[in-house]
Amino acid sequence: MPFRSGYVAIVGRPNSGKSTLVNALVGRKVAIVSPRPQTTRNRIHGIVNRANAQLVLIDTPGLHKPDSALNRQMMQEAAGALDGVDILSLMVDASEEPGPGDRFALDWMRRFRGTSFLLLNKIDRIPKALLLPLIDSYSRQHDFAEVFPISALTGDGLVPLVENWIARLPQNPPYFPTDQFTDQPERFLAAELIREKAILATREEVPYALAVLIERFEETERLIRIHATLSVERDGQKGILIGKGGAMLKRIGTAARLEIEHLLGTKVYLELFVKVHPNWRQNPALVRQLDWHRQLAQMSAHELPGNDEP
Repeated sequence: MPFRSGYVAIVGRPNSGKSTLVNALVGRKVAIVSPRPQTTRNRIHGIVNRANAQLVLIDTPGLHKPDSALNRQMMQEAAGALDGVDILSLMVDASEEPGPGDRFALDWMRRFRGTSFLLLNKIDRIPKALLLPLIDSYSRQHDFAEVFPISALTGDGLVPLVENWIARLPQNPPYFPTDQFTDQPERFLAAELIREKAILATREEVPYALAVLIERFEETERLIRIHATLSVERDGQKGILIGKGGAMLKRIGTAARLEIEHLLGTKVYLELFVKVHPNWRQNPALVRQLDWHRQLAQMSAHELPGNDEP
């Protein structure tokens, strides 16, 4: 049997379940998940290895009309995911009535000229009788190669979905080592897990105004020392993140540390700081400064900021 490998991009409106699907298929958390829309800000690659194939899944920011420098960058990340992709999969939340956001996502994906799938997610939340009309409605709007009702949460429909993806991939050797589950550096994963815990612990505008930057990532034989800065836009948001007597920041740090330790398989010392950068989401220069995880992660240890001690 020939070996097949390729890239599958998953796009859709915010909170359609893209990150949950990628994590479920990879079998590890490579993308953070929260009930808040627009949690994913970068392209995330999750690698699914099978005996006869390797799927590189690309999780993307939710498709939406951008209203800030940050959101424009997120949409650029989504657009960049189309480059060199073998299959584009549009994910739709089947449990919600189709609306303007779904039409926007459908119009956006039409720029892709290759093979496209429709994934109707969250079918565990709706009566099966509603699926056929929904499939018919979307099939009349676009010529999808395949349509799959699935539940990323329960796993329903995921096996045939993966099999059909693989069947349409080109015959290629694997792009990554077969024991690798993501191409994201450890520093990036750590920053995202910290942001996830802060999102889950806070409310109102704090999750959307939050950026996490790893200032220092030092590996020793016994543990990893991580110093991270949580940036927000207003003093009130900083107060919420810190909490009374520092209780909220400690809660976020403990939850993040435990998950980072589980992911990296070693002890972690985590220290968090909070800073205010007014209106950073509207400032392209600050967006680039506060969202440079990939650049930071690719630096060698002696290049990391604040890591110049002998």
